[in-house]
Amino acid sequence: MSEAFNADRLTRLCDFLRQSPTPWHATKTMAERLEKAGFQRLKETANWQLTPGKRYYVTRNDSSIIAFQLPSDTLKSLRMLGAHTDSPGLRLKPNATQYSAGWLQLGVQVYGGVLLAPWFDRDLGLAGRVHVRHAGGQLESLLLNVDRPVAMVPSLAIHMDREVNTGRAINPQTQMAPVLLQSDSAKLSDLLAVWLEEQHGMRSVEVVDFELGFYDVQPPSLIGVKQELIASARLDNLLSCFMGLEALLESDGSQGALLVANDHEEVGSASACGAQGPFLGDVLKRINGQVGGGSEESLIQLIQSSLMISCDNAHGLHPNFKDKHDERHGPALNGGPVIKVNASQRYATNSVTGALFRDVCREADVPVQSFVTRADMGCGSTIGPITATEVGVPTLDVGVPQWAMHSIRETAGTRDVEYLTRALTVFLNRPALS
Repeated sequence: MSEAFNADRLTRLCDFLRQSPTPWHATKTMAERLEKAGFQRLKETANWQLTPGKRYYVTRNDSSIIAFQLPSDTLKSLRMLGAHTDSPGLRLKPNATQYSAGWLQLGVQVYGGVLLAPWFDRDLGLAGRVHVRHAGGQLESLLLNVDRPVAMVPSLAIHMDREVNTGRAINPQTQMAPVLLQSDSAKLSDLLAVWLEEQHGMRSVEVVDFELGFYDVQPPSLIGVKQELIASARLDNLLSCFMGLEALLESDGSQGALLVANDHEEVGSASACGAQGPFLGDVLKRINGQVGGGSEESLIQLIQSSLMISCDNAHGLHPNFKDKHDERHGPALNGGPVIKVNASQRYATNSVTGALFRDVCREADVPVQSFVTRADMGCGSTIGPITATEVGVPTLDVGVPQWAMHSIRETAGTRDVEYLTRALTVFLNRPALS
């Protein structure tokens, strides 16, 4: 297998991670790059006029995105890539302002399966979207990114909790509210007014609603003596969004190809823009109606002739916790993409789709690994089984191995970024899926 370390790609990855503290920012960043590459934006509320050989993208809720390229000849199948834009974290409550011991704090709710302990003593920024009402009455949605340390969740000294290192439950209601300002009168609305003026030049606007969350402002880093690792927030699953986008942009355009990045995977995908919702199905119907056969029969034929690769990171073998893996299924960081298998269909891979991906990796000259959770442990899931269930497209689950999944800072192998991107590009260029 050939070595892989693409410095330019890693630079682009770090830039993408820095620019994408929330699903809305990630979607915006991906959309901007697609437009620079010649993709045309579509609106769901408008009539679509699709042309063979052209490339398009569409968003929903400003937090999910689908990009696709059409072949110049008849559309018979689609090579699909799937990922998700959201990551576990701490989101603000609607009435977030609270005070304690002379400090302004903001109440939070947990989004997804957060590993809470690493959130203590971190430099936290705040980002998301804010909806404002102008003096004339019109509403506007704005992205906000306070990308500097404005908050922290301080730890309790060990002198006051001698048993902390022997195991202690963390209460997100009473122990996770970040500290922002030494004040017993300042309000979140006051801070938002300042930040909106800083970033958008807006004064005299009323904040009507918001979706905001804290994030670690420490930038991504290449770690290790030989920079074997990349450490960053939100690798699960912005890393897959990035690799899918890179593969789509580097593909030769000869085949029908589609990238979908859904929001809300970390909380079950049950939303209008999540994988359990109708977003992908709606787009496939419109594609089929424009450049496919146009009938329900031809739509089923298109879906069953296609293949979805669901990309979401896998649990890499941890050097300090090797016993947490099945001894024959411990994926190594920098050991290549991982095919994820689960007999209870928590992952969508079967022998047919798994064999096809192994053949893709052989053609791409990259190593490939397998992951199965221990038989005495539970298993997470992805958009793969949900997409397969909702749409009916044959699907498999793959991803790069990582450590510290759902931590505020996660770690993956730098060579794996190149390995999986290369494999996905070969998949998108394949003239036949069987």
